[in-house]
Amino acid sequence: MDINAVTTSYARWAPIYDKTFGAITKAGRRRTVAYLNAHGPRLLEVGVGTGLALGGYRADMEVTGIDYSNEMLAKAKAKVDKEGLRHVKALRQMDARSLDFPDDSFDAVAAMHLVSVVPEPERVMSEMARVVRPGGKIVITNHFARDKGFLALLERLTAPLENLLGWHSDFPISRVLGDDRLELRERKPFPPVGMMTFLVFEKRSPA
Repeated sequence: MDINAVTTSYARWAPIYDKTFGAITKAGRRRTVAYLNAHGPRLLEVGVGTGLALGGYRADMEVTGIDYSNEMLAKAKAKVDKEGLRHVKALRQMDARSLDFPDDSFDAVAAMHLVSVVPEPERVMSEMARVVRPGGKIVITNHFARDKGFLALLERLTAPLENLLGWHSDFPISRVLGDDRLELRERKPFPPVGMMTFLVFEKRSPA
């Protein structure tokens, strides 16, 4: 996707995101947060959006969130202030293709409903692999294209609307599986109707 289209789309989604897409993705978000709470404390959430997950992290976590959309970040910052989320250490505007953090900075990295939104998802995967420590986890929850059935047809039909919708409906899972530094540890479907997939990668230790 074009980065300007992403910016425009999520500026439009920001006011209603929590009650629409946020509601649909609730089950996957809860499962992701529960997993990450066991793999801290230093956590980076890439594509933090409106901050829907922030309140679920353990109080002793050290959470940093980044997003490209200033409108989404404004919503997230308001949540942090309203709910007194002291474990959220920073919320920063940043391009996920070029993370402004040193190598091996985090124990875990989360990317919920991000990889089918960003331009150059392979670069985003590479950056997440760079900033997580060896042995650390990268957790991705996302929709990936189906191979067959009615939903697969629907995904192909809506694919040309990606810049309007704000995501790739026919995004192939192969685009997140190519980084040699990462080993896939878990792959599970999530509701609704198995639409979302939960992935856990572990960063290999240097040889």
